[in-house]
Amino acid sequence: MKIAIKAEVRKAQGTGASRRLRRADKVPGIVYGGGKDATVVELDHNDLFHKLKLEAFHASILDMSIDGKSEQVLLRDVQMHAWKQNVLHVDFQRVSADKKLHMKVPLHFINADVAPGVKLSGGIVSHIINELDISCLPKDLPEFIEVDLKDLAAGHSIHISNLKMPAGVESVALHRGDDQSVATIIIPRAVAAEEEAAPAVSAADVPAANQKAKDEEKKDDKAAGKDKK
Repeated sequence: MKIAIKAEVRKAQGTGASRRLRRADKVPGIVYGGGKDATVVELDHNDLFHKLKLEAFHASILDMSIDGKSEQVLLRDVQMHAWKQNVLHVDFQRVSADKKLHMKVPLHFINADVAPGVKLSGGIVSHIINELDISCLPKDLPEFIEVDLKDLAAGHSIHISNLKMPAGVESVALHRGDDQSVATIIIPRAVAAEEEAAPAVSAADVPAANQKAKDEEKKDDKAAGKDKK
């Protein structure tokens, strides 16, 4: 998914200049890296605000036009107002095609409804992490990584090593030897309590129960015969 964004070189700098930009519905920002000097920029607030709502905007290489010149960048930091829906500042990093990136990409959990731990045991999927720190070249950067839960049983977990990683993509944590859990299925206390409270019926109890039912049927038949007389 290609996402384009426009920016202009910021002429005035400083706290006062940034306030004036924000009052004019602009957002101050900076573009750095790639072996070039940092460039201070300004962006349209409305356009940026709506693009920030896109998951892919946070984990994709963006095509940024700065005064008509195109650069490939990654969103690295966003500063938001404490309580208003206002973007205060953004940082972008230039991308070099031959240098690996370190990025956090979102995890997409699929097939939770057919997981044995959910479907058969009444469990609930617990997401231990929702994004994964990865390393890859820019051309291999995925928008997200899928976590397939179709075989997950209650009380079991999926680890990073169980994930199907895209070609050229490596988990930073796994490279360090940290095979952390990604998701697990837990049994709610109410379900567990019901299972413990349910009386256990053994195979030996079945004949006795059947005989008791037959005896009760005979008594009913005799009572019905007396009523007819």
